[in-house]
Amino acid sequence: MSPDTAIYVLELIGLFVFATSGALMAIRSGFDVVGIVVLAETTALGGGVLRDVIIGAHPPAAFRDPLYLAIPLVAATVVFFFHPQVARLGIAVLIFDAGGLGLYTVTGTVKALDAGLGMLQAVILGVTTAVGGGVLRDVLARQTPELFKTENELYAVPSTIGAIIVAVAYQSGWLLPAAAAGAAVFVSGFRLLALWRGWRAPGAWAVRR
Repeated sequence: MSPDTAIYVLELIGLFVFATSGALMAIRSGFDVVGIVVLAETTALGGGVLRDVIIGAHPPAAFRDPLYLAIPLVAATVVFFFHPQVARLGIAVLIFDAGGLGLYTVTGTVKALDAGLGMLQAVILGVTTAVGGGVLRDVLARQTPELFKTENELYAVPSTIGAIIVAVAYQSGWLLPAAAAGAAVFVSGFRLLALWRGWRAPGAWAVRR
């Protein structure tokens, strides 16, 4: 499997897992079938569309490849009919969100580097790709985005570290398909470990007299 094919497969998997988290969030928020589909599609495609607009890939991949629209629709349909079984996973939304975070961190960073961006810019765009859909999901569900809650476990930090690893491996010529998949697993695992251990980013310092 070529690196380009591996990244494409990773992005398709990311579409499904992010769409699943969006559909589950919609059901938890009491949305109807239209809201479930819209939130699934927005969660899956939001970060990628923003990435493509920034790097000048017009039209964005979401509007060029039918699979990009079809896969979130399939995920929304599965969750619509089987959400009690999916929801029994307990922290299903967070688990699927962690999976999407890892996959989109890798694909976003690689696509930015392929477009000729520098390492720093690629890392920023990789993180933007990974968290963009989740932020839009939370806003549409009328919730404070997970990204901005100081009381929540690490979210952008695992993505940032993963994007740096991907950028360094890419520039060094080490980013083989297995390495890309490994980086996605690392980010997802880091996020889940932060959830389990309660790791949080520091908030603003309070100066005491």
